[in-house]
Amino acid sequence: MNDQLIPYTNLDGARAWCHVIYGLHALAVVIGVTGAATVAGAFVFGVPSLLAVILNYVKRGEVAGSWLDSHYRWQIRTFWFTLLWLLVYGLLVITLIGIPIAWVLIVILGLWVAYRVIRGWLALADRRPVGR
Repeated sequence: MNDQLIPYTNLDGARAWCHVIYGLHALAVVIGVTGAATVAGAFVFGVPSLLAVILNYVKRGEVAGSWLDSHYRWQIRTFWFTLLWLLVYGLLVITLIGIPIAWVLIVILGLWVAYRVIRGWLALADRRPVGR
C-alpha cells in the first residue's frame, strides 16, 4: 500500500474514525465479558459492533489505497468471520455430541475477537497497517 496515494494530513479524520470504530468493537467485547452474552455474541449482535461495522463500510472508501485500508478490512473481516464461527457454534450446540466442542469453540472465539481488536488498535496507534 502506498501512502503517497492519500496525503497523510487527509488521513487524520479517517484515522480518528478508525479509533472510534475500534472503541465500539472494544466496548462490545467488554459487554460480552461483563454481561450475560458471550464475547462473540456481543461482538456480532451488540449495538456497538453493529454500528462499528456499518461505519466500516461507510468510511472505507475514504482510505482506499492507504495504510488505513488494512484496518478497515481487518475490522470487517473480524466481524464476518466471528458471525461465521457463531453459526458453526449454533450448529454444534444443538447436537448432544457437539455441546462440549461448542463450549470450547465459543471461548476460543471470544479470545480471538479480543485479540483482533487489541492487535488492530495497537497497530493503529503506531500508525502502521495491520495483518502483516
